[in-house]
This record gives sequence, structure tokens and C-alpha cells, in this order.
Amino acid sequence: MKLKQLEGLLGDLEQFSSPNAENTYGDISGKVVADFGCGCGTLGIAAALLDAEYAIGVDIDPHSLDIAAQNAEDLELDINLLWCDIKNLNWRGGIVDTVVMNPPFGTRQKGADLDFLSMGLKVASRVVYSLHKKTTRDHVRRTALQEFNAKSADVLCELRFDVPQLYKFHKKKEVDVAVDLWRFVPQ
Repeated sequence: MKLKQLEGLLGDLEQFSSPNAENTYGDISGKVVADFGCGCGTLGIAAALLDAEYAIGVDIDPHSLDIAAQNAEDLELDINLLWCDIKNLNWRGGIVDTVVMNPPFGTRQKGADLDFLSMGLKVASRVVYSLHKKTTRDHVRRTALQEFNAKSADVLCELRFDVPQLYKFHKKKEVDVAVDLWRFVPQ
């Protein structure tokens, strides 16, 4: 599937944000892909559209999973959705090839993004793609390599997110956030 086609299909989904998906490394097509903190299902749906063998979405919010299910159904995609707190996930390596995620940035609950990354590196047999605030770059790299034993931690690109006021704790109507797209390889 061409990137333009993917963007067109994803653009019609009910969204929290809008991703830019590429399959440069061969980590999606024919692979089992898990979308941690899947929200409305965008990354898991992108994986399914990029010919993932199997796509799984995991989220703690049942309302988000309802939206993800509807979005997948609208595109006639089969995505397995799991209602679970990422910290309680009992998977081990070998089940999932690739983990994709846009975790909470850890500004409200300190370290939330690293909880996701830690679990992703435990579960993924091949690679973890994750978005983190640019301001945390050095900390994320150091933690991934030294504490979570990642083999590599590379920033693929920098993005700007316009984060709308989605939650009650969001004080501003919209915030522009500089974000890094990371590629982590587990041991």
C-alpha cells in the first residue's frame, strides 16, 4: 500500500492525533504488531493496512477501545483489542515482533512513557517504535540502553504535535509539543 493511500484511509478515522507511518525497516509487513496505549487504534490500524500478519491494540480505557473497534470495523480490518493496564500485561518475548506506541508523555504521571517503553522492550522480539517528548531525549536514550538493556535507541525523526485539550487536566486549549519518533531494538 502506498503512503498516500494509507494517509487517506487514516485521515477519515476518529482521531486523537495523526501519525505518519512508514515501513522502511520491514518491521510491519508479515509481522505480529502490538499497539500499546492504542487509543482510537490509529497505529494498529496503520500496521494492519501495511499488511501486518496480526495487529493487537492494548489500552486501559474501554471508551478508546470502542472507538478503535469502530474504526477497524469501518475499514473492514481484523484487529484484536485488549482492555488492560500496560503495567499488568503478562506477555513475554516471542509473542510480538513489533511494538508501536504513542505513550502518555509522562508529564502528568511521571515516568508513564518509560513504563510503556520498558514493557515494549520486554515483549517485542524485533523492535519498538515509540514517541517521546524531545525534551526528554537524553533521559529516554540513557534509560533504554542502561536500565532496559536495549541494544540500540535511535531517533528517526522529530515531529511537532498540536495536542488539543482532550482531558480535564489539560489547562490549555491546544499545546504544540516537539516529539521524537524512536526506534529501539531489544536485546
